Amino acid sequence: MGDKMYSPVILPVTVYKTMNFEVLRVDKANTMKGFHSLRTQLWLVIGLMAAMLTGVLGFTFYELNLRKHDYLILNLTGQMRVTTRSMLDQARYVVSDQSLAHPQSSTTLEKIYGSALQQQIGLLGQIVSSLKQRRLSPALTGKDEAIQCTWDLRSRSQMDLTAQDWENFHAALNVFSAADGQQRNWLAAARFIAQNGESMVESSNHLAQAFQTMMEGKLNTIRGFQVLAAVLSMLLLGLIALAAHIKVLRPLQNAVAGFGRVAQGELGHQVAVPANNEIGQLTTAFNSLSERIRSLFQLTDRINRGKQLDETLDFVLQEFPAFVPVDWVCILYPAGDNDVLQLERMAGVATPGLREGMSFIKQRNALSQVTEARMPLALNDLAGYAAGNATAQLATALNSAGLGSALYMPLTSERAGGVMVFASRGKGVYSDGHIEFLGNIAAQIGHILERTIVVEGLVVAALQGLAKLAESRDPETGDHLVRMTLYSVVLAEELANNTKFAKQISPAYVRSIYRFAPMHDIGKVGISDSILLKPGRLDDAERKEMERHPAIGGQALRRSEAQMNALGHSIFSVGIEIAESHHEKWDGSGYPAGLAGEAIPLSARIVAVADVFDALTSKRPYKDAWPVERAIAAIDESAGKQFDPDVVSALHSAMPQMMEIYEKFKHV
Repeated sequence: MGDKMYSPVILPVTVYKTMNFEVLRVDKANTMKGFHSLRTQLWLVIGLMAAMLTGVLGFTFYELNLRKHDYLILNLTGQMRVTTRSMLDQARYVVSDQSLAHPQSSTTLEKIYGSALQQQIGLLGQIVSSLKQRRLSPALTGKDEAIQCTWDLRSRSQMDLTAQDWENFHAALNVFSAADGQQRNWLAAARFIAQNGESMVESSNHLAQAFQTMMEGKLNTIRGFQVLAAVLSMLLLGLIALAAHIKVLRPLQNAVAGFGRVAQGELGHQVAVPANNEIGQLTTAFNSLSERIRSLFQLTDRINRGKQLDETLDFVLQEFPAFVPVDWVCILYPAGDNDVLQLERMAGVATPGLREGMSFIKQRNALSQVTEARMPLALNDLAGYAAGNATAQLATALNSAGLGSALYMPLTSERAGGVMVFASRGKGVYSDGHIEFLGNIAAQIGHILERTIVVEGLVVAALQGLAKLAESRDPETGDHLVRMTLYSVVLAEELANNTKFAKQISPAYVRSIYRFAPMHDIGKVGISDSILLKPGRLDDAERKEMERHPAIGGQALRRSEAQMNALGHSIFSVGIEIAESHHEKWDGSGYPAGLAGEAIPLSARIVAVADVFDALTSKRPYKDAWPVERAIAAIDESAGKQFDPDVVSALHSAMPQMMEIYEKFKHV
């Protein structure tokens, strides 16, 4: 498919200026729910206050509305009391006025007294009838409709008594209201009222008093209810204020104090989580942020203190998973060709298709986007991307190694074009938050990594130059250093598949062999030309002098290592092993220390086989190149004597790769 982009899985993301961790983003779906939520509690309190206020106002309005009825009733009983008293006073006046006692005064009596008495009797009858039925007629109230009344027990009892008194009183009045069946005897009625009306007045007074007492009791009930509601409201407000202080104000004060302590440099400070609510969520987020800031500062400090790139990448694998999913990480830098990136260093899960320092990756597809635009890129489906982009060498290799997602992060440093690649076994794991986090520290990481790479590279380059110098003094070697170095790397990688060596042979170990295998004979710079360039066989003294070159090379590298250790670096440990021990033999007959078996460093045992294999299969002035089969047979014969049997076995297993190198660089 060439350079065709597989767009559904490419997730370009802009790097934001501010750090915003995904763990601190509050999604609506994660908002506190249930009773513990402050929002819920606040609405419950508001609802409770509203319900209480509604209840108080409703009850008050209801009772006050009833009080309007009670005032009408009280007014009617007042009219009844006034009317009975007026009827009694008028009757007494009529009885006491002798002029009204003569028969000729009947017409005047009827006009003056009878008419008023009839009105009074009619009014009292209406009032008593309405009160007895507890239904006030519109004629009495002036309202549009009758009013239904509710009274207490005392008022009802008194009303029944007063109604009975009136019925009896009214029945007696009827006896005197008509004489001889034709005329009303108003004077007799007046005498009856004057004699018996006091009881009716008293009954009316009792009824008015009963209603007034009932009304005052209802008013007292309203007052009591309002006082109780006010007390309960104050208590509720007090509880709300206390709860707000405990659950909101005090936690906020603690949070503010915590922010202040963090601002003063107390990174990692934790505030006690008050409750399982929004304030608790805020506090938890603050604690997480504080811890992350502390971790980030520790992270950058550890990276700053890192003296070796391997140490830095191992630290990334150990500490970064708290921030970014990562199972594999590598550094890529432009090689001589601007279209090619060299795999400078990697760490994490095994990636058989990639080799440090020897993998040159074409900048195509995703990588070209990152290096040209200097923007990060997430590939959350490596399998799909690799399937859609046949030229995506890095993505294909990572997918083959069982990794599901990759994140390409451009490094900001003086060495332009660098890329740091993070990869995870999971699919779809890289989010905007991860890219944002890496974007904030990319520049710092880039400078630190470049500083480490430059230091290591300068030192190693200088020593490799010495190795080339030593090689140039021996015209018989040709491309010996190139071939034996690549042979050594292939053997080391093959041995890594052996469980016996799996823990010892890491990518860093293989890289060290790649770096220092060419220095195996660096000690020859200390051997005189008369011995080193002698065309014939060496005598015993010359042979003994020649056998000093491993010790000379080891001593030179040990001095370099001591100087690097003083600067906090350790670079030459594997180089020292190779230089000092590559002439040791498995059976202990080698030199310079006579080491035997596994006492010989593994790196030296590997280089010894690679060195001899190349020497046997390469042309020299004093011999022709041996066929590969003959060389292998000779090495097999020396297995367990000169060579480590495991390394010889690895030679057989890795012959396809060995032959590729042989055919490319052979000297026959």
